[in-house]
Amino acid sequence: MRLPLPLHLPLLVFLLANAPPSEANLFARGTESLTHAANRLHHRAAKRSAGLAKDLRRAFSGMYTQELAATTGGSQQVYCVNSANAPSLSGHGNSSSSSGSSGSNGTSSSSVQTSASASSSARAPTGTSTKHSSSTTASNPSSTSSATSPWKLTKAYQGDSFFDGWDFFTGDDPTHGIVDYVDKNSAQSSNLIEVNSAGHAIMRVDTTPQVSGNRKSVRITTTFSYTGGLVLLDAVHMPTGCGTWPAFWSNGPNWPAGGEIDIVEGVNDYSNNQATIHTSHGCTIPSSSSSSLGISGNVVGGTNCAAAETGNAGCGMTATQQNTYGAGFNNNGGGVVVQWVDSGISVWFFPRNNIPSDITSGAPLSDKWGMPMAFWPSSGCDAFKFFDSHSAIFDTTLCGDWAGNVWNSAGTPGQEQSCAARVGVSTCEDFVRNHGSSFSDAYWEVNYVKIFQ
Repeated sequence: MRLPLPLHLPLLVFLLANAPPSEANLFARGTESLTHAANRLHHRAAKRSAGLAKDLRRAFSGMYTQELAATTGGSQQVYCVNSANAPSLSGHGNSSSSSGSSGSNGTSSSSVQTSASASSSARAPTGTSTKHSSSTTASNPSSTSSATSPWKLTKAYQGDSFFDGWDFFTGDDPTHGIVDYVDKNSAQSSNLIEVNSAGHAIMRVDTTPQVSGNRKSVRITTTFSYTGGLVLLDAVHMPTGCGTWPAFWSNGPNWPAGGEIDIVEGVNDYSNNQATIHTSHGCTIPSSSSSSLGISGNVVGGTNCAAAETGNAGCGMTATQQNTYGAGFNNNGGGVVVQWVDSGISVWFFPRNNIPSDITSGAPLSDKWGMPMAFWPSSGCDAFKFFDSHSAIFDTTLCGDWAGNVWNSAGTPGQEQSCAARVGVSTCEDFVRNHGSSFSDAYWEVNYVKIFQ
Protein backbone atom coordinates (compact mmCIF):
# COMPACT_ATOMS: atom_id res chain seq x y z
CA MET A 1 0.00 0.00 0.00
CA ARG A 2 1.06 3.58 -0.56
CA LEU A 3 2.57 5.26 2.48
CA PRO A 4 0.74 8.53 3.05
CA LEU A 5 2.74 11.70 2.47
CA PRO A 6 2.15 14.99 4.26
CA LEU A 7 -0.57 16.63 2.18
CA HIS A 8 -0.19 20.34 1.71
CA LEU A 9 -1.81 21.45 -1.51
CA PRO A 10 -1.76 24.84 -3.21
CA LEU A 11 -4.75 27.10 -3.50
CA LEU A 12 -5.74 27.95 -7.05
CA VAL A 13 -7.91 30.92 -7.80
CA PHE A 14 -9.63 31.57 -11.08
CA LEU A 15 -11.07 35.09 -11.32
CA LEU A 16 -13.49 35.72 -14.12
CA ALA A 17 -14.91 39.19 -13.54
CA ASN A 18 -13.69 42.27 -11.74
CA ALA A 19 -16.67 44.39 -10.70
CA PRO A 20 -19.11 43.26 -8.02
CA PRO A 21 -22.30 41.76 -9.43
CA SER A 22 -25.76 42.98 -8.56
CA GLU A 23 -27.85 40.54 -6.57
CA ALA A 24 -30.55 40.67 -9.19
CA ASN A 25 -28.24 39.02 -11.66
CA LEU A 26 -27.14 36.17 -9.46
CA PHE A 27 -30.08 34.05 -10.36
CA ALA A 28 -31.19 31.94 -13.23
CA ARG A 29 -29.65 31.63 -16.61
CA GLY A 30 -31.54 29.26 -18.87
CA THR A 31 -30.73 25.62 -18.62
CA GLU A 32 -28.97 23.84 -21.43
CA SER A 33 -31.18 22.30 -24.07
CA LEU A 34 -30.67 18.75 -25.19
CA THR A 35 -29.42 20.09 -28.48
CA HIS A 36 -26.94 22.29 -26.67
CA ALA A 37 -25.70 19.29 -24.69
CA ALA A 38 -25.41 17.17 -27.81
CA ASN A 39 -23.38 19.88 -29.49
CA ARG A 40 -21.03 20.05 -26.53
CA LEU A 41 -20.59 16.29 -26.57
CA HIS A 42 -19.80 16.40 -30.28
CA HIS A 43 -17.21 19.08 -29.65
CA ARG A 44 -15.68 17.13 -26.81
CA ALA A 45 -15.34 14.08 -29.00
CA ALA A 46 -13.70 16.12 -31.70
CA LYS A 47 -11.38 17.77 -29.26
CA ARG A 48 -8.89 15.16 -28.25
CA SER A 49 -8.25 13.25 -31.42
CA ALA A 50 -5.38 13.23 -33.86
CA GLY A 51 -1.72 12.83 -33.92
CA LEU A 52 0.86 14.74 -32.06
CA ALA A 53 3.54 16.71 -33.85
CA LYS A 54 6.80 17.04 -32.00
CA ASP A 55 6.20 18.35 -28.55
CA LEU A 56 3.68 20.99 -29.40
CA ARG A 57 0.70 20.67 -27.28
CA ARG A 58 -2.65 19.26 -28.08
CA ALA A 59 -5.67 18.32 -26.31
CA PHE A 60 -8.86 18.66 -28.32
CA SER A 61 -8.27 16.55 -31.37
CA GLY A 62 -4.82 16.09 -30.12
CA MET A 63 -2.96 19.11 -28.92
CA TYR A 64 -0.09 20.54 -30.83
CA THR A 65 2.63 21.45 -28.42
CA GLN A 66 5.99 23.01 -28.45
CA GLU A 67 8.76 23.02 -25.91
CA LEU A 68 9.22 26.10 -23.82
CA ALA A 69 12.45 26.92 -22.07
CA ALA A 70 11.17 27.46 -18.56
CA THR A 71 12.89 29.78 -16.14
CA THR A 72 13.73 26.73 -14.07
CA GLY A 73 15.97 25.54 -16.86
CA GLY A 74 13.76 22.72 -18.14
CA SER A 75 11.54 22.60 -21.18
CA GLN A 76 7.81 22.60 -20.56
CA GLN A 77 5.68 20.67 -23.01
CA VAL A 78 2.70 22.71 -24.10
CA TYR A 79 -0.48 20.72 -24.24
CA CYS A 80 -4.09 21.55 -23.79
CA VAL A 81 -7.23 19.68 -22.92
CA ASN A 82 -9.74 21.25 -25.24
CA SER A 83 -13.33 20.44 -24.59
CA ALA A 84 -15.44 19.73 -27.56
CA ASN A 85 -19.11 20.55 -27.15
CA ALA A 86 -19.10 18.36 -24.08
CA PRO A 87 -22.29 18.32 -22.09
CA SER A 88 -22.25 18.85 -18.37
CA LEU A 89 -21.26 15.19 -18.14
CA SER A 90 -17.65 15.88 -18.96
CA GLY A 91 -15.04 15.96 -16.24
CA HIS A 92 -11.25 15.83 -16.09
CA GLY A 93 -10.03 14.35 -12.84
CA ASN A 94 -9.86 11.10 -10.91
CA SER A 95 -7.75 9.02 -8.61
CA SER A 96 -6.48 5.62 -7.73
CA SER A 97 -8.49 3.06 -5.87
CA SER A 98 -5.98 2.53 -3.10
CA SER A 99 -5.79 6.18 -2.25
CA GLY A 100 -8.86 6.59 -0.12
CA SER A 101 -7.70 5.57 3.31
CA SER A 102 -4.25 6.99 2.85
CA GLY A 103 -5.69 10.20 1.47
CA SER A 104 -7.56 10.79 4.66
CA ASN A 105 -4.27 11.12 6.45
CA GLY A 106 -3.56 14.43 4.74
CA THR A 107 -3.32 17.22 7.25
CA SER A 108 -3.93 20.13 4.95
CA SER A 109 -5.84 20.77 1.78
CA SER A 110 -5.42 22.58 -1.49
CA SER A 111 -7.93 25.06 -2.70
CA VAL A 112 -8.77 26.43 -6.11
CA GLN A 113 -10.98 29.45 -6.40
CA THR A 114 -12.67 30.92 -9.43
CA SER A 115 -14.41 34.24 -9.17
CA ALA A 116 -16.06 36.62 -11.55
CA SER A 117 -17.49 40.04 -11.09
CA ALA A 118 -18.95 42.48 -13.54
CA SER A 119 -20.15 46.05 -13.34
CA SER A 120 -23.67 46.44 -12.10
CA SER A 121 -24.64 48.14 -15.33
CA ALA A 122 -23.55 45.37 -17.69
CA ARG A 123 -22.38 41.81 -18.03
CA ALA A 124 -23.05 40.75 -14.47
CA PRO A 125 -22.12 37.13 -13.80
CA THR A 126 -24.92 34.61 -13.88
CA GLY A 127 -25.36 30.96 -12.97
CA THR A 128 -27.82 28.14 -13.60
CA SER A 129 -28.31 24.67 -12.20
CA THR A 130 -29.55 22.06 -14.65
CA LYS A 131 -30.50 19.85 -11.71
CA HIS A 132 -29.59 19.07 -8.10
CA SER A 133 -29.93 22.78 -7.36
CA SER A 134 -30.47 22.13 -3.68
CA SER A 135 -28.09 19.23 -3.29
CA THR A 136 -24.88 21.17 -2.87
CA THR A 137 -23.93 22.79 0.39
CA ALA A 138 -24.27 26.27 -1.09
CA SER A 139 -28.01 26.26 -1.73
CA ASN A 140 -28.28 29.15 0.75
CA PRO A 141 -24.73 30.46 0.91
CA SER A 142 -25.12 34.13 1.68
CA SER A 143 -24.28 33.70 5.35
CA THR A 144 -20.74 32.61 4.46
CA SER A 145 -19.81 35.79 2.60
CA SER A 146 -18.78 39.06 4.13
CA ALA A 147 -20.31 42.43 3.24
CA THR A 148 -16.77 43.71 2.64
CA SER A 149 -16.26 41.32 -0.27
CA PRO A 150 -17.79 42.01 -3.71
CA TRP A 151 -18.28 38.26 -4.14
CA LYS A 152 -21.24 36.17 -3.05
CA LEU A 153 -20.99 32.41 -2.73
CA THR A 154 -23.45 30.80 -5.16
CA LYS A 155 -22.33 27.16 -5.09
CA ALA A 156 -20.19 25.04 -2.79
CA TYR A 157 -19.35 21.39 -3.36
CA GLN A 158 -18.00 19.78 -0.20
CA GLY A 159 -18.61 17.18 2.47
CA ASP A 160 -21.06 14.30 2.21
CA SER A 161 -23.05 15.98 -0.58
CA PHE A 162 -20.03 16.77 -2.77
CA PHE A 163 -20.99 14.41 -5.61
CA ASP A 164 -24.68 15.41 -5.67
CA GLY A 165 -24.11 18.36 -8.00
CA TRP A 166 -22.13 16.57 -10.71
CA ASP A 167 -22.87 14.48 -13.79
CA PHE A 168 -20.69 11.43 -14.46
CA PHE A 169 -19.44 11.19 -18.05
CA THR A 170 -19.47 7.63 -19.45
CA GLY A 171 -18.49 8.11 -23.10
CA ASP A 172 -15.23 7.21 -24.81
CA ASP A 173 -12.30 9.37 -23.79
CA PRO A 174 -11.98 12.07 -26.48
CA THR A 175 -8.23 12.31 -25.83
CA HIS A 176 -7.73 8.61 -26.63
CA GLY A 177 -6.65 7.61 -23.15
CA ILE A 178 -6.95 3.97 -22.11
CA VAL A 179 -9.68 4.57 -19.52
CA ASP A 180 -13.32 3.64 -19.20
CA TYR A 181 -15.22 6.43 -17.48
CA VAL A 182 -17.91 4.95 -15.22
CA ASP A 183 -21.22 6.17 -13.85
CA LYS A 184 -21.77 7.15 -10.24
CA ASN A 185 -23.14 3.80 -9.08
CA SER A 186 -20.31 1.89 -10.74
CA ALA A 187 -17.76 4.32 -9.30
CA GLN A 188 -19.14 3.77 -5.81
CA SER A 189 -19.31 -0.01 -6.09
CA SER A 190 -15.77 -0.12 -7.52
CA ASN A 191 -14.48 2.09 -4.69
CA LEU A 192 -13.42 4.78 -7.17
CA ILE A 193 -15.28 7.55 -5.33
CA GLU A 194 -16.07 8.24 -1.70
CA VAL A 195 -16.18 10.98 0.89
CA ASN A 196 -13.57 10.03 3.48
CA SER A 197 -13.60 10.54 7.24
CA ALA A 198 -12.09 14.00 6.82
CA GLY A 199 -15.06 15.03 4.64
CA HIS A 200 -12.94 15.13 1.48
CA ALA A 201 -14.18 13.85 -1.88
CA ILE A 202 -11.99 11.10 -3.36
CA MET A 203 -11.86 10.27 -7.10
CA ARG A 204 -9.59 7.35 -8.01
CA VAL A 205 -8.26 5.33 -10.91
CA ASP A 206 -8.67 1.55 -10.77
CA THR A 207 -5.56 -0.18 -9.36
CA THR A 208 -6.34 -3.79 -10.30
CA PRO A 209 -2.89 -5.36 -10.89
CA GLN A 210 -3.53 -6.20 -14.53
CA VAL A 211 -6.28 -5.30 -17.02
CA SER A 212 -6.66 -6.52 -20.58
CA GLY A 213 -8.15 -3.30 -21.91
CA ASN A 214 -8.81 0.01 -20.20
CA ARG A 215 -8.66 1.02 -16.56
CA LYS A 216 -11.75 2.43 -14.89
CA SER A 217 -11.68 6.12 -14.07
CA VAL A 218 -13.94 9.03 -13.19
CA ARG A 219 -14.86 12.19 -15.05
CA ILE A 220 -17.43 14.59 -13.58
CA THR A 221 -18.99 17.92 -14.59
CA THR A 222 -21.04 20.35 -12.52
CA THR A 223 -24.72 20.52 -13.39
CA PHE A 224 -24.50 24.20 -12.45
CA SER A 225 -23.20 26.59 -15.11
CA TYR A 226 -21.91 30.12 -14.67
CA THR A 227 -20.89 33.11 -16.78
CA GLY A 228 -18.27 35.16 -14.98
CA GLY A 229 -17.21 34.48 -11.44
CA LEU A 230 -14.53 33.32 -9.04
CA VAL A 231 -13.82 29.61 -8.66
CA LEU A 232 -11.84 28.15 -5.75
CA LEU A 233 -10.42 24.66 -5.66
CA ASP A 234 -9.20 23.39 -2.29
CA ALA A 235 -7.51 20.03 -2.85
CA VAL A 236 -5.49 17.83 -0.55
CA HIS A 237 -4.10 15.66 -3.32
CA MET A 238 -4.08 15.44 -7.11
CA PRO A 239 -3.23 12.51 -9.42
CA THR A 240 0.43 12.14 -10.31
CA GLY A 241 2.83 9.59 -11.75
CA CYS A 242 3.88 8.16 -15.11
CA GLY A 243 0.91 7.51 -17.38
CA THR A 244 -1.45 10.00 -15.69
CA TRP A 245 -3.11 13.03 -17.27
CA PRO A 246 -5.40 14.78 -14.77
CA ALA A 247 -7.07 18.16 -15.08
CA PHE A 248 -9.46 20.54 -13.37
CA TRP A 249 -11.00 22.79 -16.00
CA SER A 250 -14.17 24.37 -17.35
CA ASN A 251 -15.87 24.78 -20.70
CA GLY A 252 -18.92 26.32 -22.33
CA PRO A 253 -21.34 25.24 -25.04
CA ASN A 254 -20.64 24.84 -28.75
CA TRP A 255 -16.90 24.52 -28.35
CA PRO A 256 -14.88 26.52 -29.04
CA ALA A 257 -17.53 29.27 -29.17
CA GLY A 258 -18.24 29.01 -25.42
CA GLY A 259 -14.53 28.84 -24.60
CA GLU A 260 -12.46 26.50 -22.45
CA ILE A 261 -10.29 27.29 -19.44
CA ASP A 262 -7.81 24.63 -18.31
CA ILE A 263 -6.99 25.55 -14.72
CA VAL A 264 -4.86 22.67 -13.41
CA GLU A 265 -3.30 20.33 -15.96
CA GLY A 266 -0.19 18.30 -16.71
CA VAL A 267 1.01 14.75 -17.30
CA ASN A 268 3.27 12.04 -15.91
CA ASP A 269 5.75 13.39 -13.32
CA TYR A 270 5.51 17.06 -14.37
CA SER A 271 5.89 19.55 -11.53
CA ASN A 272 4.78 22.88 -13.02
CA ASN A 273 1.09 23.57 -13.60
CA GLN A 274 -0.12 24.70 -17.01
CA ALA A 275 -3.24 26.84 -17.49
CA THR A 276 -4.64 27.37 -20.99
CA ILE A 277 -7.59 28.93 -22.79
CA HIS A 278 -9.14 27.78 -26.08
CA THR A 279 -11.51 30.00 -28.01
CA SER A 280 -13.12 30.79 -31.35
CA HIS A 281 -11.50 33.17 -33.85
CA GLY A 282 -10.47 36.62 -32.62
CA CYS A 283 -9.05 36.00 -29.14
CA THR A 284 -5.39 36.90 -28.62
CA ILE A 285 -3.10 37.96 -25.82
CA PRO A 286 -1.22 41.24 -26.41
CA SER A 287 2.25 39.92 -25.58
CA SER A 288 4.23 36.78 -24.81
CA SER A 289 6.22 38.72 -22.21
CA SER A 290 5.48 37.79 -18.61
CA SER A 291 6.39 41.26 -17.39
CA SER A 292 4.11 42.93 -19.94
CA LEU A 293 1.22 40.71 -18.91
CA GLY A 294 2.00 41.13 -15.20
CA ILE A 295 2.17 37.39 -14.49
CA SER A 296 4.53 35.14 -12.56
CA GLY A 297 4.28 32.35 -15.14
CA ASN A 298 5.55 31.89 -18.69
CA VAL A 299 3.58 32.11 -21.93
CA VAL A 300 3.73 28.90 -24.00
CA GLY A 301 2.34 28.14 -27.41
CA GLY A 302 2.00 31.67 -28.79
CA THR A 303 -0.42 34.56 -28.45
CA ASN A 304 -3.30 33.35 -30.65
CA CYS A 305 -5.86 31.54 -28.51
CA ALA A 306 -8.18 30.41 -31.33
CA ALA A 307 -8.39 26.62 -31.34
CA ALA A 308 -8.95 26.26 -35.08
CA GLU A 309 -5.90 28.36 -35.90
CA THR A 310 -3.44 26.81 -33.46
CA GLY A 311 -3.92 23.09 -33.97
CA ASN A 312 -6.38 23.27 -31.04
CA ALA A 313 -3.56 24.34 -28.74
CA GLY A 314 -4.93 27.72 -27.68
CA CYS A 315 -2.60 29.87 -25.59
CA GLY A 316 -1.14 28.49 -22.38
CA MET A 317 0.83 29.76 -19.42
CA THR A 318 2.98 27.61 -17.14
CA ALA A 319 3.90 28.21 -13.53
CA THR A 320 7.55 28.71 -12.65
CA GLN A 321 7.20 27.02 -9.24
CA GLN A 322 7.65 23.25 -9.01
CA ASN A 323 5.04 22.93 -6.25
CA THR A 324 2.09 23.83 -8.46
CA TYR A 325 1.42 20.37 -9.93
CA GLY A 326 1.88 16.68 -9.15
CA ALA A 327 4.01 15.45 -6.26
CA GLY A 328 5.17 18.96 -5.36
CA PHE A 329 1.57 20.13 -5.19
CA ASN A 330 0.65 17.17 -2.98
CA ASN A 331 3.54 17.84 -0.58
CA ASN A 332 2.97 21.57 -0.45
CA GLY A 333 -0.70 22.07 0.27
CA GLY A 334 -2.73 24.90 -1.19
CA GLY A 335 -4.84 25.50 -4.26
CA VAL A 336 -5.81 27.56 -7.26
CA VAL A 337 -8.22 30.39 -7.87
CA VAL A 338 -9.65 31.40 -11.23
CA GLN A 339 -11.25 34.79 -11.80
CA TRP A 340 -13.39 35.60 -14.83
CA VAL A 341 -14.27 39.29 -14.96
CA ASP A 342 -14.59 42.22 -17.35
CA SER A 343 -10.84 42.86 -17.25
CA GLY A 344 -9.99 39.27 -18.22
CA ILE A 345 -9.34 35.78 -16.89
CA SER A 346 -6.75 35.18 -14.18
CA VAL A 347 -5.36 32.15 -12.33
CA TRP A 348 -3.60 32.33 -8.96
CA PHE A 349 -1.80 29.64 -7.04
CA PHE A 350 -1.41 29.83 -3.26
CA PRO A 351 0.66 27.34 -1.27
CA ARG A 352 -0.95 26.17 1.94
CA ASN A 353 1.17 28.39 4.15
CA ASN A 354 0.38 31.49 2.09
CA ILE A 355 -3.36 31.37 1.47
CA PRO A 356 -4.81 34.89 1.88
CA SER A 357 -6.90 35.33 5.03
CA ASP A 358 -9.80 36.76 3.02
CA ILE A 359 -10.07 33.40 1.20
CA THR A 360 -10.01 31.34 4.39
CA SER A 361 -12.62 33.65 5.93
CA GLY A 362 -14.96 33.22 2.96
CA ALA A 363 -14.82 36.85 1.86
CA PRO A 364 -12.41 36.88 -1.12
CA LEU A 365 -10.76 40.17 -2.12
CA SER A 366 -8.88 39.48 -5.33
CA ASP A 367 -7.45 42.99 -5.61
CA LYS A 368 -5.22 42.13 -2.64
CA TRP A 369 -3.78 38.91 -4.05
CA GLY A 370 -0.95 40.37 -6.08
CA MET A 371 0.44 39.01 -9.34
CA PRO A 372 -1.43 36.01 -10.81
CA MET A 373 0.26 32.97 -12.32
CA ALA A 374 -1.64 33.54 -15.58
CA PHE A 375 -3.72 36.35 -17.08
CA TRP A 376 -5.56 36.68 -20.39
CA PRO A 377 -6.62 40.36 -20.62
CA SER A 378 -9.92 41.35 -22.22
CA SER A 379 -8.12 43.95 -24.32
CA GLY A 380 -7.45 41.23 -26.87
CA CYS A 381 -9.97 38.61 -25.75
CA ASP A 382 -13.28 39.86 -24.37
CA ALA A 383 -13.97 37.58 -21.43
CA PHE A 384 -17.74 37.78 -21.91
CA LYS A 385 -17.69 37.40 -25.69
CA PHE A 386 -15.45 34.35 -25.94
CA PHE A 387 -16.56 32.59 -22.73
CA ASP A 388 -20.02 31.81 -21.39
CA SER A 389 -22.09 29.23 -19.51
CA HIS A 390 -19.18 27.23 -18.12
CA SER A 391 -19.31 24.07 -16.04
CA ALA A 392 -16.40 22.93 -13.87
CA ILE A 393 -14.84 19.54 -14.67
CA PHE A 394 -12.54 16.98 -13.02
CA ASP A 395 -11.05 14.07 -14.90
CA THR A 396 -8.07 11.75 -14.96
CA THR A 397 -7.18 9.91 -18.14
CA LEU A 398 -4.22 7.60 -18.74
CA CYS A 399 -1.75 7.79 -21.64
CA GLY A 400 -3.69 9.38 -24.52
CA ASP A 401 -2.68 12.22 -26.81
CA TRP A 402 -0.44 13.93 -24.28
CA ALA A 403 0.83 11.56 -21.56
CA GLY A 404 1.30 8.71 -24.03
CA ASN A 405 3.01 10.79 -26.68
CA VAL A 406 5.66 12.17 -24.33
CA TRP A 407 6.36 8.79 -22.69
CA ASN A 408 9.91 8.77 -24.05
CA SER A 409 10.54 12.50 -23.56
CA ALA A 410 12.60 14.16 -20.83
CA GLY A 411 13.61 17.70 -19.92
CA THR A 412 10.34 19.16 -18.65
CA PRO A 413 10.49 20.23 -14.98
CA GLY A 414 9.77 17.14 -12.90
CA GLN A 415 10.46 14.88 -15.88
CA GLU A 416 14.25 15.04 -15.93
CA GLN A 417 14.16 11.35 -16.86
CA SER A 418 11.61 9.96 -19.32
CA CYS A 419 8.87 7.71 -17.99
CA ALA A 420 10.14 4.89 -20.22
CA ALA A 421 13.52 5.06 -18.50
CA ARG A 422 12.09 5.75 -15.05
CA VAL A 423 9.76 2.73 -14.91
CA GLY A 424 11.60 0.45 -17.34
CA VAL A 425 8.61 -0.11 -19.64
CA SER A 426 8.77 0.86 -23.31
CA THR A 427 5.19 2.04 -23.83
CA CYS A 428 2.67 3.92 -21.71
CA GLU A 429 -0.11 1.49 -22.59
CA ASP A 430 1.88 -1.56 -21.47
CA PHE A 431 2.75 0.14 -18.20
CA VAL A 432 -0.84 1.18 -17.45
CA ARG A 433 -2.32 -2.22 -18.20
CA ASN A 434 0.20 -4.28 -16.23
CA HIS A 435 1.21 -2.18 -13.23
CA GLY A 436 -1.96 -1.29 -11.37
CA SER A 437 -0.21 -0.69 -8.05
CA SER A 438 1.71 2.16 -9.67
CA PHE A 439 -1.52 4.19 -9.72
CA SER A 440 -2.04 4.38 -5.96
CA ASP A 441 -1.25 8.11 -6.22
CA ALA A 442 -3.56 8.69 -9.20
CA TYR A 443 -6.38 10.21 -7.20
CA TRP A 444 -8.00 13.53 -6.38
CA GLU A 445 -8.75 14.37 -2.78
CA VAL A 446 -10.80 17.56 -2.68
CA ASN A 447 -11.86 19.58 0.33
CA TYR A 448 -14.16 21.83 -1.70
CA VAL A 449 -14.95 23.60 -4.93
CA LYS A 450 -16.64 26.97 -4.43
CA ILE A 451 -18.11 29.29 -7.04
CA PHE A 452 -18.57 32.96 -6.20
CA GLN A 453 -20.39 35.55 -8.33
